[in-house]
Amino acid sequence: MPSLQTFFKTAQDSDLPFVVYRKPGEQVTKAYFQKDSSLSYVKDYTEEGFVFAPFDAQQPAILFPIEKMEQVVINDIDNTENLTAPEAIVLPEEQQAHKDLIQKGIDAIRNKEMEKVVLSRKQNITIIHQNPYTATLRLLLKYPRAFVYCWCHPQVGLWLGATPETLLTIKNRQLETMSLAGTQAYSGTMEVTWGEKEKREQELVTQAIINNLSPLLGSSLKVEGPVSSRAGNLVHLKTKLTASLDLTKSPLKELIQALHPTPAICGFPRAIAKSFIMANEGYDRSFYTGYLGELNMRHTASRSRTTRNIENQAYKTVKRTTSLYVNLRCMQWQGNQARIYVGGGITEASSPEKEWEETVNKLQTMHTIL
Repeated sequence: MPSLQTFFKTAQDSDLPFVVYRKPGEQVTKAYFQKDSSLSYVKDYTEEGFVFAPFDAQQPAILFPIEKMEQVVINDIDNTENLTAPEAIVLPEEQQAHKDLIQKGIDAIRNKEMEKVVLSRKQNITIIHQNPYTATLRLLLKYPRAFVYCWCHPQVGLWLGATPETLLTIKNRQLETMSLAGTQAYSGTMEVTWGEKEKREQELVTQAIINNLSPLLGSSLKVEGPVSSRAGNLVHLKTKLTASLDLTKSPLKELIQALHPTPAICGFPRAIAKSFIMANEGYDRSFYTGYLGELNMRHTASRSRTTRNIENQAYKTVKRTTSLYVNLRCMQWQGNQARIYVGGGITEASSPEKEWEETVNKLQTMHTIL
């Protein structure tokens, strides 16, 4: 098994597409090379591989097909560093522009055009004494409860991040998703108090997901929460949703279309909020607030042991799992520049000043590793 540094050196020398990632709470870091430089797309979500999809669901999702991939298991994620967050450098006009955007969203909500909209911004940072390998290593070390990744295709670019939000997971005919909305800085305790603005935002997101999934899943959909959930230096309100699943009746493509983009990263009603975002944010989100992860990947497991049938212990079962995550707390790496993306949910009770401060707090996830 190669080291993470060796893998990145090989990737750099070969100039081939690759992805490195670790799922939340897991110890194993996986890495894949694509064996050629072709660019493939998802067609009907029956494919197997690693998917990387943009915010705009009208644009195609990129696929690293499993038949073109060579897997590597990384074995050296054990380094430790004292990471200190740098001060954010923000020009006054950037701050005012974002506050104006937030106020415009609040005005639209008060005019009954929509109930919630998620508005974002980007910040460019010059990279000094840093490279994708060291940035990925720091993300892996610092955010064990997040989905951490570094994804690269020579024809598309290089992205990396540590996202706290699951779009959906499907395993053993069980679907799990979440609504994640409401944010405050972590202050050393999980005994936090939530305001009406955050509670309302969380309620809107959860109810919208229920409304979108119920036609596909019916009464099997179960809701647990909300509870406070820590993600790095932030705390969010999180609600868990689960359901029994028959993919012949509820195809994966339809489930993803029902969920993405969720109200947590777009707004509600979805079509109106998305139109507002694309007309007013002033930049292309690209893969920020898209989704990524394993699509129909096969995993081998041993059968459970029994004293009656010892020979069955030699048999293994192969199951397919899908684990997709919303692309938050991420950045795009371009030469000596890192473009970091952050945003927040806007409701009628939002304050432009507080929403600005929330984006500054969220920037620290990426700032701490640069």
